[in-house]
Amino acid sequence: MIEIATKRRGRRSRLLNADARSARKSELGQVMTPPGIAKFMASLFSFKRTADVQILDAGAGQGSLSCALIAEWGRVATRKSSLHLTAYEVDPDMLKQLRPALREFVLGQQREGQSIDVDIRPVDFIEAVANPFEYANPGVFSHAILNPPYKKINSHSMHRVWLRDLGIETVNLYSGFVAVALQLLGPGGQLVAIIPRSFCNGPYYRPFRKMLLRNAAIERIHLFESRTKAFQADGVLQENIIIKIVRGGKQGSVVISTSRDDSFQDIECRKVPFEEVVRSDDDDGFIRIPQSEPAGEKYLTFSHNLHDLGLQVSTGPVVDYRLKEYLLDEIEGQAVPLIYACHFVDGRSRWPEGSTKKKTAIQDVPETHRWLYPTGCYVVTRRLSSKEESRRIIAHMVVRGDFPGHEWIGFENHLNVFHTAKNGMEEELARGLCTYLNSTRVDRFFRLFNGHTQVNAMDLRKLPYPSPDQLRQLGRQAAKIKRPAQAQIDSMVEELNEC
Repeated sequence: MIEIATKRRGRRSRLLNADARSARKSELGQVMTPPGIAKFMASLFSFKRTADVQILDAGAGQGSLSCALIAEWGRVATRKSSLHLTAYEVDPDMLKQLRPALREFVLGQQREGQSIDVDIRPVDFIEAVANPFEYANPGVFSHAILNPPYKKINSHSMHRVWLRDLGIETVNLYSGFVAVALQLLGPGGQLVAIIPRSFCNGPYYRPFRKMLLRNAAIERIHLFESRTKAFQADGVLQENIIIKIVRGGKQGSVVISTSRDDSFQDIECRKVPFEEVVRSDDDDGFIRIPQSEPAGEKYLTFSHNLHDLGLQVSTGPVVDYRLKEYLLDEIEGQAVPLIYACHFVDGRSRWPEGSTKKKTAIQDVPETHRWLYPTGCYVVTRRLSSKEESRRIIAHMVVRGDFPGHEWIGFENHLNVFHTAKNGMEEELARGLCTYLNSTRVDRFFRLFNGHTQVNAMDLRKLPYPSPDQLRQLGRQAAKIKRPAQAQIDSMVEELNEC
């Protein structure tokens, strides 16, 4: 009995330690770098055979990136070369592994006449650099390799304060780490990082994108076709890219490569003009990643925007948890329909049918009325989608007849709503718009710049659209088909695109 009890205590202790470790990783936003990815990232750097190098690893973890980069340098360096590595790591558990791992690796790697010096700094990278005594002069590093933490920065956190002290405005630790590391590189300094693709578009990362494009040239972008393969051990579903940038470099063509997973056995590369990655007329600096397909402009020749159409697109204004006390299971009294994504089937509203877990009504009272829209004809899309879905943008129509007897309706926050100054639009135009958004051409264009799981209103504003007359023509064609198949939708848009 004593032996059984001891085993149970041991198993319980291991589970508690595992839970604590998982909580710690979540708190710090840690994701470990698999060896295959570390080796590939290191291979993207170039070295001059006789030059001394200063390497930065910000958030070194267990040291896999540092070791891979030292090995890559050792492959080309002469016997009289020197390397200095500065590795930051704030997690005490990681430091226990990092110190012996680097010490042992350097001893096995160093050749006669070479100098490899390692400086491990057990402090927060951003806090340390924000200290004016840490680096009196920027530009101290020639190479930087990063797998930075992925964690949102609270608007009142010290990380936000430290980054602002450094002149950096961003919303996540990963982009903060990249921005700070870029500042520490000298002219021609190379940075390779594996980071979420979410910075490529959207309003929140606009200052970071503008800073990056202003101070560096993008040389290489690698994309994984599967979101789940690169970091299997950590269960990461965020779509990640590997990016190489050069501080103060002259921007030329960008090498775009893809692989299924971190084995890189099926890697494919192609060079694309920088204009296909960042359009010169795009004030928001969206970063598009064209893969094996031609550039998006060849997919969509339309040149109109929503303003030309007299339309706007907004996020659904009803945030249910904020208005929880006004939500109802069914219509009663002065309540009006509340529409969620689950209330759409085959392109049309089927309210109140759908998930029984969602409320179907909201009270129309002074506290809620400002969030309601008059009944009419609208086009809506889901805000959440993933790259594995057959289409990222899935559009539906809402018409006045869907809600007989009601003058107002509510759109929940997980929808995007196309409208005319918060009113409905003409049905023919709406049907054409809905058909257009559901086409394969639009899907391919959208995937060029959207790599996360959200379809934001700003992303929809960036799409090129047909003219109002073209959309009405498309709407008339679509109205003749009760339930258009994808091939029929694509055929109609293809014909319109070639006009």
